[in-house]
Amino acid sequence: MTRQPYPAAGRDDLVEELHGVPVADPYRWLEDPGSPATEEWLTAQEKLLSAELGALTGRDRLKARVAELLRSGSIGAPVWRGERRFFMRRTPDQEHAVLYTVDPDGTERALLDPMALDPSGLTTLDSWQPDKEGRLLAYQVSVGGDEESSLYLLDVASGERIEGPIDRCRYSPIAWLPGGKAFYYVRRLPSTEVPEGEEQFHRRVYLHRVGTSTEEDALIFGKDLEKTNYYGVAVSRDGRWLQISASRGTAPRNDLWIADLTASSPDSPDLVVVQEGLDAQTALHFGRDGRLYAFTDLDAPRARICVTDPSRPQPEHWRDLIPQDEEAVLSDFAILDDLDRPVMLAGWTRHAISEISVHDLVTGERVGQVPTPGLGTIGGIVERPEGGHEAWFGYTDNTTPPSIQRYDARTGETTLWAASPGAVEVPDVTTEQVVYRSADGAEVHMLVITKPGVEGPRPTLLYGYGGFGISMTPGYSASILTWVEAGGAYAIAQLRGGGEQGEEWHRAGMLANKQNVFDDLHAAAEHLIATGITTSGQLAISGGSNGGLLVGAALTQRPELYAAVVCSAPLLDMIRYEQFGLGATWNVEYGSADRPEEFVWLHAYSPYHRVREGVSYPATLFTVFQSDTRVHPLHAWKMCAALQHAQAADRPILLRNEAEAGHGARAVSKSVELAADQLTFLAHHTGLAV
Repeated sequence: MTRQPYPAAGRDDLVEELHGVPVADPYRWLEDPGSPATEEWLTAQEKLLSAELGALTGRDRLKARVAELLRSGSIGAPVWRGERRFFMRRTPDQEHAVLYTVDPDGTERALLDPMALDPSGLTTLDSWQPDKEGRLLAYQVSVGGDEESSLYLLDVASGERIEGPIDRCRYSPIAWLPGGKAFYYVRRLPSTEVPEGEEQFHRRVYLHRVGTSTEEDALIFGKDLEKTNYYGVAVSRDGRWLQISASRGTAPRNDLWIADLTASSPDSPDLVVVQEGLDAQTALHFGRDGRLYAFTDLDAPRARICVTDPSRPQPEHWRDLIPQDEEAVLSDFAILDDLDRPVMLAGWTRHAISEISVHDLVTGERVGQVPTPGLGTIGGIVERPEGGHEAWFGYTDNTTPPSIQRYDARTGETTLWAASPGAVEVPDVTTEQVVYRSADGAEVHMLVITKPGVEGPRPTLLYGYGGFGISMTPGYSASILTWVEAGGAYAIAQLRGGGEQGEEWHRAGMLANKQNVFDDLHAAAEHLIATGITTSGQLAISGGSNGGLLVGAALTQRPELYAAVVCSAPLLDMIRYEQFGLGATWNVEYGSADRPEEFVWLHAYSPYHRVREGVSYPATLFTVFQSDTRVHPLHAWKMCAALQHAQAADRPILLRNEAEAGHGARAVSKSVELAADQLTFLAHHTGLAV
């Protein structure tokens, strides 16, 4: 096909000296989304994308199959409040999942439908939390993908909204006091009270009393602390204990305090330090038996569960209940105490495959195993707040849409409690877990999903993330199944920087160790080629957000290894990333260009600064979202311009810039359109016949 010329993009002679190193930034003008020059360039990129994708075949078929597989719908685990339960469900024809409640008499009704709130489909339900009695519901919504949540209160019985909006509540937990008359929450300071450019930070913990103005909310915590702190807040079921946690940005550690609300006022709790300044993450659970349970990675990078008395909550008083496992990572737990012998269920991932063990609640002795449907991923384990003998957990794998399973500790049986509501014909695929070695000899695991009977090298899509301790676990994906059904292979590498092998695995891929993540991806590609699954001419890579940084680094470090790249909502200018979106909260993961040593790490791999003229780069599609308030689309804009200027090969560099969409949740129809464009692009440039 005859390729259209790339849109004109002026290259400024802008070079700054940072720590004695000259750093060029020829496309800084693209950092201004409102400038006429940027708007003109984006319009031209949209026309180019339309022309390029419009010339490719197979999009309609791919789109139809993705949409068909998404008609499985989805189902969420129940949240119990007495005999009332709340849960999320999306039926085949719904754009968004709907929050339902089931009354004590068994009547089911929709409580919150995002499409009823906003028929345009642009409003998303970000989070929700019923009070301890199930009479009131706090929920948060945002519009157009900006994730700037507004908080509302709803009367569950009538379905009527009774308060709100309370703005600036992005990522706010809700911790109700008994009786539903007050709750703790987290809110940012008004923009008028913070320095310019810091509007996304400066959070505080407040106590809000229902029916009063937010002007009367009591400031509980956060004043004069680190501006990028995130706060967690929770109140025990009996209302006695308050806990507050603080972490600097996304740091893999937190400080922790508790207060006895029977001994001090909820408006001015007397907080006692549990841990402060420790290099560890800890979460607390106040048991119905009066004991305090600590879920922690202190001295246990794969995590352990300890017990103590709430009057002595500090680590020196902890006693191991379930010690660290040397092979599996502890992920979750639940307590079932309406039994002759009360038990704790412990959720684990072993090389990213989930399992649940059963332990004596007093001694921690392992006494059994919870049957699970297969080798897949288990969601959070849910118990009734008042106790019981049953638990619920989500389950999915590469061919199974989300379901909710019920475990009965009296019988030891697991049964299907609720399936995704849509009936779909899922293609037959096989999943194999392979192990390969990275550049430094580290063993890395990878899931390879293929269509039975397909032999020899074939178009292959390699996906990775490698950051923030997030694990890549098996899950139902319409895009993966569509690709594999068409004859391709799909590989998911469990790179360092993730959480698949615990906190040590995470730290082996952060800060000064970030290059390990990129090396792990290159080694995964080389393994797929060496074992005959694919060739470099048939191999594509894909990643989003931190995974967008991953594939951005990969295409600049090893351009000959990959035929095509989809780079979504990426971080790419690692010298200036802290100045935009939530970037300042991530310097605990990546480092800061303000510090000489950390600048060296960042500059060494920053994809935007590694683009070189005259190099044959893979075909690359950037997909970004205009309302993304986490990762500004300017990263992709600048990188796209740089690659279009530098590209020596006859492979396109394209930009898909979507309006009224953000980093996270979106309507199903928007997801289908995005997947169709990405798969069509990748299929064409790897030779997958659709």
